[in-house]
Amino acid sequence: METLAILVAAGRGERMGASRPKAFLALGGKPILLWAAEAFASAPSVDALVAVVPAAELEDARELLGPLSKLRAVTRGGSRRQDSVLEGLKQAPDGFDGIVLVHDAARPLVEVGTIEAVVHAARETGAALPMLALADTVKRVRAGRVVETLDRTELAGAQTPQGFRFALLVRAYEAAFRDRVTLTDEGVALERLGHPVAAVAGTARNRKITTTEDLSWAEDLLLRERGRVAP
Repeated sequence: METLAILVAAGRGERMGASRPKAFLALGGKPILLWAAEAFASAPSVDALVAVVPAAELEDARELLGPLSKLRAVTRGGSRRQDSVLEGLKQAPDGFDGIVLVHDAARPLVEVGTIEAVVHAARETGAALPMLALADTVKRVRAGRVVETLDRTELAGAQTPQGFRFALLVRAYEAAFRDRVTLTDEGVALERLGHPVAAVAGTARNRKITTTEDLSWAEDLLLRERGRVAP
């Protein structure tokens, strides 16, 4: 095995106001989690998948993802994102020294091209993630007042999957847990070690589903792509 993908789907999705975690909500007729899993199953560089889900969803997730030949395990997540990622890392085979990808399952429309680009860059540099350039002018606000305008040419939004050499990510995670640092993504863990993280081009399609508006956007996008409505 050269590349293991961890799909993080343990969040409750409280902003969605739904009765189930958002990864299990329907998008275009199938669960958000399945969209993400199928993208990674289709990526030539990915050898195995691990899904990390809420404890209450374990059986449903195993039934949902069971037909995917690359599925290695479905395991329960933790209270924080980094706790869930750690559970996914524990599913790697003994002696694994390849690339590990960490992907938020709430980004169901990730493209195979993005996955492959991250894997390639991670193999070259040890750490890589997709970034999307910002379209808006960005201001720094303090106490309700704008204090400065930032140069957006040096700013971008981080996406997933984020890819790393397995041993490097494990070392970064050990340091973060030892120092009791809460991580917003894996890139932060590598930055704390002073290790360079390569940036590859992200896509607007790889949007995170956080609110009902995001879900509506994704539904509309799929309809347009299927030619059911005019662009």
